[in-house]
Amino acid sequence: MPVISLNGDNFDEFTNSPVPVLVDFYAPWCGSCRAVAPVVERLGSDPDGFGIAKVNIDEEAELARRFGVQSIPTFAVFRNGEIADRRVGVLHERDIIELLRRADGPQAAGRSM
Repeated sequence: MPVISLNGDNFDEFTNSPVPVLVDFYAPWCGSCRAVAPVVERLGSDPDGFGIAKVNIDEEAELARRFGVQSIPTFAVFRNGEIADRRVGVLHERDIIELLRRADGPQAAGRSM
């Protein structure tokens, strides 16, 4: 599944998944966000992986406020519409995968990530 761009219209539908999904809150001017962008894109290219999405906080300031995003990048893992885990700052690919797997529990064993 490709990386989805979220906004106020599609955010709740995407994050209300029983399978954990990662949301990367970022801004195009943020150097750390640009540094981790290839990792996020790579994870989003795995067709058997978890849902991956991005929120541009400059364009979607209300979503950033709603979830208390004060620093970027902020990575939030959602499951059933609730935040299951959250990290701020640049993360390695293995750390993002671990966040998603922890939120998924035993079901993660069957995923290719």
